[in-house]
Amino acid sequence: MKLAAAPISWGVCEVPDWGLQLAPARVLDDMRALGVHSTEAGPPGFLPADPAAARRLLDARGLRLIGGFVTAVLHESGRRKDELASVKRQAEWLAAGGSELVVLAPALAQTGYSGAAELADGDWRQLFEGIDRVVEIADASGLSVAVHPHWGTAIERPNHIERFLEATRHALCLDTGHIALGGADPLEVARDAGARVRHVHLKDVDGALAARVRDGSVSYNDAVRDGLFRPLGEGVARIADVLRELGKTGYAGWYVLEQDVMLDREPAPGPPEWIARSAAYARKHG
Repeated sequence: MKLAAAPISWGVCEVPDWGLQLAPARVLDDMRALGVHSTEAGPPGFLPADPAAARRLLDARGLRLIGGFVTAVLHESGRRKDELASVKRQAEWLAAGGSELVVLAPALAQTGYSGAAELADGDWRQLFEGIDRVVEIADASGLSVAVHPHWGTAIERPNHIERFLEATRHALCLDTGHIALGGADPLEVARDAGARVRHVHLKDVDGALAARVRDGSVSYNDAVRDGLFRPLGEGVARIADVLRELGKTGYAGWYVLEQDVMLDREPAPGPPEWIARSAAYARKHG
C-alpha cells in the first residue's frame, strides 16, 4: 500500500479563518513519526515558495512530494484565463518539487466550500473544456490530473459524478469522505470509475452530520468543526469495502490519509490520535 499524508489532517487549509495553522516543521515531523514517507503539498504557502527549498525541507525528514490539491473555477469563461494561469503556476511548482500529479477540484466562484450550485448545460460544457486545458497544462510539466469531487464545488452530488464519468475520460480522485458527504456511495463510485481511479483520498464521514450538511441545517464549516470527518472505519464511507474493491481491480496509486479538521489549539506533541488511528486502520485493511 502506497500510503501518503496531507496537511489538512493537521488542520492546514487554504480557506481563510479555517482555524489554527500549524507550522510545517510540526506537521512534517508528525508524518515521519507515523512512518509515512510521502505527502501532498498542502495549500500554497504552506511549503516554501521555492520548490528547491521545499524539496530540501522534505528531504531532511525522509519525505517526498507526490502532488497537490489545486482549485480552479473552470465553468465561467470570463475567469478562465486567470484561473488557468494560476493552475500553470501551481503545476510548475509541483513538478519542480518532484510531484507526479495535480488533484483538481473544479471550484465555484466563492471563498471556501459552504455554497452550492447546479451548473447549466452550457456551464458543464465549459467545465469539461476547462478540465481539458488543465490536463494539457499538467502534461506540459510531466504531471497527470485526477479530478476531485468535493463538497461545495461544481462536482459535489451523485448526479455530478455520474455526469463527469459519462461525459469525459479523465481520471478520478476517489475521495471517500467527500463522495459520501455528497450522498453517493464511495464503493459504487469506485466500481463505476474502475481503472479511471488515479488517486485516492481516504477519509470517513459521520453519517448524521453529513445528512444535516446536505439538507442545509448545518453549514459545512460548522460540521467540520463538530467532527464531520472521522478516523477511518468510524463513519459511513465503507472504507474497508472500498479498499477491498480497489485491491481487486489492481489499483496501484497512492492512498492519502486525509481527514479534514479545524484546530482551535495546538495538539499535544506527537502525531494527533485521529490520524494515527486512520494510519493503523489503512495498514490493517489495505
